[in-house]
Amino acid sequence: MKLSGLYAITTPSQYLPQQVEAAIAGGARVIQYRDKSSHQSLRFQQARQLSLICRAAKIPLIINDDVELAARVSAAGVHLGRDDIALKNARGDLGDDAIIGVSCYNDFDLAVQAQQLGADYIAFGSFFASPTKPLAAKADRALLQRAKQELEIPVVAIGGITPDNGKLLIEAGADMLAVISALFTQADVEQASRSFAQLFSEEEQ
Repeated sequence: MKLSGLYAITTPSQYLPQQVEAAIAGGARVIQYRDKSSHQSLRFQQARQLSLICRAAKIPLIINDDVELAARVSAAGVHLGRDDIALKNARGDLGDDAIIGVSCYNDFDLAVQAQQLGADYIAFGSFFASPTKPLAAKADRALLQRAKQELEIPVVAIGGITPDNGKLLIEAGADMLAVISALFTQADVEQASRSFAQLFSEEEQ
């Protein structure tokens, strides 16, 4: 499976299944379930719902940070940050077919290491001011240009991305745009998703 296009990252909502269905209808190509709460039963219930939705749509569901939850709901994979389980251990728990992504912030050496350890994709950011992570390290487009030349795995750009600034990152080398606020806090999630998906269609023309 080629990883490219809109990478939709959820934010807590009572309408999460409907929002994810709308994001997929609009053109999202990957869904990440992200919920930092300690409400384990709710997280399991929601992740299981999203796993069924994504499987029906043939869209990979990635679980943020939680390898155990990814395994329990038969998700496609997991996304790991700096303080999470080691990639090697996640691979051992989830198997060779799992999609494992790694946050590399603004550190190219981290990305090289992640690729060497078997990551399926890496993520750089934050490229713009982000309401989700206002104190996140800032990344620049030169990282994407270098990654396109030197890395062999897909690259995700994240952080404050909108339909207005996203094309700059695709042109610089991003294979996927990871979006939270500009997608899941919008009144019309499907239309917001379509606006991002269109950026990739324009790049292919």
